[in-house]
Amino acid sequence: MTIQDVQTLRSVSSASLFAQARAEGRSSLDEAAGKALLADFGIRVPRSRVARTAEEAGRIADELTGPFVVKVVSPDILHKSDAGGVALRLADGPAVKAAVEAMAVKPKIAGALVEGWLVEEMAPAGREMVIGGYRDPQFGPMLMVGLGGIFVEVLHDVAFRICPIDAAQAEAMLGELKGRALLRGARGEAAVDEAALIDVMLRIGGPDGLLMRHADEIAELDLNPVIVSANGAVAVDARVILAPDSAGEVGKAQSASPLDTFRPLFEPKTVAVLGASTKDVAIANTFVRRMKAFGYSGALYPIHPNATEIEGLKAYPSLAHTPEPVDYAYIAVGAERIPGILAGANGRCAIAQVISSGFGEVEEGKALQEALVEGAKAGGVRVLGPNCLGTYSPRGGLTFPADAPREVGSIGIVSQSGGLTTDIIKRGEWRGLRFSGAVTIGNSADVKPHELVAYYLEDPQTRAIGLYLEDVKQGRVFFEMLRGAKKPIVILKGGRSNLGRLAAASHTGALAGDEKGWDALQQQTPALLVSTVDEFIDLLLALQHFELRPERPTRAVTLFGNGGGSSVLGTDAFAEAGLDVAPYPDEARMHLEALKLPPGTSVANPIDTPVRTLQEKEGFVAGEILDIVYAHARPDAVAMHLNLAAFVGRGSVDPVDNLFAVIEQTQARWPGLAHFALALRTDGSPELDDRRRHYREKARQVGVPVFEEIAPMARALAGVGHLERRMSERQG
Repeated sequence: MTIQDVQTLRSVSSASLFAQARAEGRSSLDEAAGKALLADFGIRVPRSRVARTAEEAGRIADELTGPFVVKVVSPDILHKSDAGGVALRLADGPAVKAAVEAMAVKPKIAGALVEGWLVEEMAPAGREMVIGGYRDPQFGPMLMVGLGGIFVEVLHDVAFRICPIDAAQAEAMLGELKGRALLRGARGEAAVDEAALIDVMLRIGGPDGLLMRHADEIAELDLNPVIVSANGAVAVDARVILAPDSAGEVGKAQSASPLDTFRPLFEPKTVAVLGASTKDVAIANTFVRRMKAFGYSGALYPIHPNATEIEGLKAYPSLAHTPEPVDYAYIAVGAERIPGILAGANGRCAIAQVISSGFGEVEEGKALQEALVEGAKAGGVRVLGPNCLGTYSPRGGLTFPADAPREVGSIGIVSQSGGLTTDIIKRGEWRGLRFSGAVTIGNSADVKPHELVAYYLEDPQTRAIGLYLEDVKQGRVFFEMLRGAKKPIVILKGGRSNLGRLAAASHTGALAGDEKGWDALQQQTPALLVSTVDEFIDLLLALQHFELRPERPTRAVTLFGNGGGSSVLGTDAFAEAGLDVAPYPDEARMHLEALKLPPGTSVANPIDTPVRTLQEKEGFVAGEILDIVYAHARPDAVAMHLNLAAFVGRGSVDPVDNLFAVIEQTQARWPGLAHFALALRTDGSPELDDRRRHYREKARQVGVPVFEEIAPMARALAGVGHLERRMSERQG
């Protein structure tokens, strides 16, 4: 920017500062303009002026109050300290003049275009902080805060959030810092004004903050350091990297009702199939056969240019020739034909799912994918895919996997992987999951993930949502939607390192790894990221059965089962997951001890009961134990674990079978008090694995999720607690 006096710049609007920098072809604001920008947003900066020569710098110092700092102003030098372009603690005008003369001859400065020298009053001593911002490629503006100096340079002690933030989120960010105690006066140091620091964070990342008002202008922002003391906060350095002109918005919301838009997908009355053959068994033929076997009761229309009958069904030459408009079309034909097919629908097809590949997933198919989207717009069709496998909706009789459960459940799935979705449906079925729907979306050329999430959020049949995502597409809309969500969301994220790191020009950029936006997302919304399919199914299984309690998030757990070593390891697993298996208060222990359970029983929490104890009263002794726990310990969750091998050959009565009646009765007596989860452990033998399947179905009938080990159960309950806390913050 053409060098100007800083006081003059401060009278210029922030929009004018960006416009002038772009008009001059600059990629960043100089420091004077950066501080003028901060001042425009009410952030304190030191008094300063820009000098063109060493002599002028000395004269400026005589008009300000020392000590001083002097910095080089050059569009060629972004990291001034590295170039030797910063001098600190200069006492007076002569010292300032001498410092400028010494810096001017340093190699990196002498060879650069130097526009001037910033002469600035040094800020009072205090704690150095760094506040930064950057434009995440998926979620848009993000805010960073951390301790400055060695804490950011070496320890990377920072926290991130997606903007906008509020005061509570700013406070939570500070709470994540390992060095938070330093702000509060550790080791005899004076405490700093945290309220002033939070105020700066809100002026940068709040609803009307700098990053939100100028989201399209800023690629990276670094205030490093911000000096915070007992007397407030002062930004003593400002680095503002401009975003490319093409940055634009990160997604726009859709206006149509999600339930109306996607009802033809989840409850189709007419289904067309493109790609079935009269001779070969193509994937589309398999789809027709699976639909028949699944019991689809609507009209099935094979589409074929020449055939009159396919798979025993009357065929039609195009989507425009079916007897009725088509709710859902399954398309598995050559990629190059599909744009024309969609354009020719003439408004008679609501949803088309393109199974075919050869589009945007490969370089040579990107233009064809654009043509597909244009064809769909011309034909009035919303498109799922391409490069996917299909949709599973038991309520609508729609399926692409074989032998999927017909029972309508409450878990809604959206996935960018067709094969993984099949795995989730089948493994989930075996574990007890039942689905309200599962949609594969592949490349998401038209319908984006957030649109289907919007459907599930409004769908009364769905109580929890599971997503497998590699690329969220319109991430900003996705974030805003999740921020207001009233249902829990579990995200299995693939390719967390595929976006590529920023070519960072600041500390913020260097620390802004690809995963930071997703990590922030789960701190600001009722969503939780998991890393494996097993964790994904485990948590969804818990959400299928539990009624979440935002008013009392899960933390205190009763661990109850057989096997002393297992109880010890289980306690460790719960502690590692951030949950408490703490000894009971005296009153609870007194009542439990009064039961006079057999020797070897421990009732301290964990409750460790030998098989003999659980066989008392044909297993119904567990109900007496649980009644006392619920009445006097009042945990947030009860986690029961049983080693099924220990029950083999131990009497004629199966106490585990009776246990499900006990659980059902206990939950009825103490509604909403505690989540109940069960880990059924086996030795891997076919006999015990079969027995566990029997028990799992009984547990499903009484609303209890079953896990294979204690540690996965602990992680699932910890996930439930996380989601409850996020929902509590949203309600607050």
